[in-house]
Amino acid sequence: MPKENKIYDLIIIGAGPAGLTASIYASRYKLSNVLIGKQLGGELSLAHNVCNFPGFESISGIEFAERCKRQVEKLGAEVLLQEVGKIEVGKDDEVKFKVYLKNNSVYYSKSLIIATGSERRRLNIPGEEKYLGRGVSYCTTCDAGFFKDKTVAIIGGSDAAVTGAIHLSNFASIVYIIYRGDKLRAEPVWLADWQNFEKKGKGEVFYKTNVKEILGDGTKVTGIKLDVPYKGKETLVLDGVFVEIGGVPGTSLLKPLGVKLEASGHVVVSEEMETNIPGLFCAGDMTSFSANFKQAITAAAQGARAAGSVYKFTKQAQTPRQLGI
Repeated sequence: MPKENKIYDLIIIGAGPAGLTASIYASRYKLSNVLIGKQLGGELSLAHNVCNFPGFESISGIEFAERCKRQVEKLGAEVLLQEVGKIEVGKDDEVKFKVYLKNNSVYYSKSLIIATGSERRRLNIPGEEKYLGRGVSYCTTCDAGFFKDKTVAIIGGSDAAVTGAIHLSNFASIVYIIYRGDKLRAEPVWLADWQNFEKKGKGEVFYKTNVKEILGDGTKVTGIKLDVPYKGKETLVLDGVFVEIGGVPGTSLLKPLGVKLEASGHVVVSEEMETNIPGLFCAGDMTSFSANFKQAITAAAQGARAAGSVYKFTKQAQTPRQLGI
């Protein structure tokens, strides 16, 4: 376990691809570091099938994250799956940052990498909060198994929605994709897979349609209300609703510190991944470099770059050359 009162060279907040890679590189630079994150793998842990990361033809997001965690720990870093409550900028040269966990523990460091990725965007419609965990879900990987032979809908139209629908189709009797656009925006390979499920009668897409309300009987989801009638009815009987409409940058910890953000909410970083606060670096989906391309491989690359910049900052020396990968 990490030790309170110890001053680390680096604290990494976020346990997704960016944070995990940052820790691997930091350890190779012999920087003492602790990685803190409430969800191992971050958003990637929700992916049931990752098949575009070099070296892995097919692997689940959580298995990928667990392999990275083992590598992190083998290199000597510490991993703490806890939620961070707040961050303070220290007032002396030795302790530049104080990280307070929700369990009241406090950790100290000379530098900080924030890699908290994205936070799931919500529909903000009636019934969504009431039936969360009772038919409403934001994770097909986590909850698909609860809907065997049931009727479900997934809201969204990008890769996450389509791959989620494909995964759900292996359990549910029928899956509806409800999308406000007029064309699904997933990669061609996923669209081809989904079309196979449609041909088998296990899936259908509602285009130019929004969900107005999630309906229930007080204990569980029973259906949804649509803004465009389906077969003459504005309600659709369902057992479950999965929301896959993207996310927003996870910057809640940074805003109180005065970190500079773009209009989109992404953190403004230099090529060295440094923010406007000395010693504070960011990597992954939350950065300005990831505004239009959010992938595990680019997040990992940013994490590696950020760790190198931390070495330069803490040691006041040129980052050692890393041979190989």
